Amino acid sequence: MPSEQEYQIHPIVPDSVVHNTKVLSNLQSLTASLFGVATGILGLESYNGFLVYIVLSIVTSLMFYGLQVAPESLEEGRPLLSTGRYFTSAFDFWTSGIFNGLPGFILTWTLFYGLVRV
Repeated sequence: MPSEQEYQIHPIVPDSVVHNTKVLSNLQSLTASLFGVATGILGLESYNGFLVYIVLSIVTSLMFYGLQVAPESLEEGRPLLSTGRYFTSAFDFWTSGIFNGLPGFILTWTLFYGLVRV
């Protein structure tokens, strides 16, 4: 837990946290739809399709973390995998994309599966 002095030196701005969360949500929604297109074109069904979605969503979160969050966290001396300064919680950062993008993934998956396979 950061001290009061650390909050004064590096304040957490709620507007920035909301903006960061919005950017991450938009990225995850877009990539979920693209994953649905790929899964539908490949003709994957059942658990294989969901497994591809979960793996690719985790890879997307790792890439976003590695390219955007980690360099700034390491510059400030924060521990690895710390997202508290930029997002509401670490749990939301790592799992929100899987649950928020699921409806878009299923929609595009079934659409493209139907267009290609039926």
